[in-house]
Amino acid sequence: MDHIGVSVIVCYGAPATLTAMKETSDIPIIFAGVYDPESMNITGKNATGISSTVPIDKIIKLLSEIKKISKLGVLFSKSEKDTIIEVRDLKKSEGPIGFQSVLISVSEHVNKDEIKGVDALLVTTCGVCMSGVKDIVEAARRDKIPTAALIGGGEDAGIVLTLMADPKEQGSTAAKMVKQVLGGSKPAELKLKQPNSIKTIVNLKEAKALGLDVPAGVSGSADKVIQ
Repeated sequence: MDHIGVSVIVCYGAPATLTAMKETSDIPIIFAGVYDPESMNITGKNATGISSTVPIDKIIKLLSEIKKISKLGVLFSKSEKDTIIEVRDLKKSEGPIGFQSVLISVSEHVNKDEIKGVDALLVTTCGVCMSGVKDIVEAARRDKIPTAALIGGGEDAGIVLTLMADPKEQGSTAAKMVKQVLGGSKPAELKLKQPNSIKTIVNLKEAKALGLDVPAGVSGSADKVIQ
């Protein structure tokens, strides 16, 4: 890849960024949509960008206001490093908030039997999960299980609660960094950016269909509400 004649590579998400970093150590890489890039060593002389790290404890607290949670099903992928780190951060909240994580590793599709018995379901930034988000929501509906996600794109399919780094900020920040690199700056000279804008989406329609009441404090503080 070092000889393909490009000036900069732009990546969205950890899998794409890690792949690019394996392929080249010379071409500048600008990334966005990467959860806790420092924990994955997604920084270096030729890579920088904007993190998409969100406060995972916040989404659990909000979800707990919608439904009491003792067991939280967590969908992640053992082959996606960012989702493993999200699980790590999630487990830090078990004691303080008072719930138990039920980890469900997804490789090709979600095993619908595995989500039975949980009080709620959290979808990490797992790519496999998001590609099958409609199936996940439908399986959860059968057992009246509310769903939450750390990435956008599933709210219209029926994800009840979404907490995500603002895609517009992610894109605009990455674009500015690309411009700086094309202007002569080195990635190592550009500090890793943290997200300033975190968006919350509440799907009231889905919550009502599950027989759940969303407190006014939760819906009122959301950036977007689906009626």
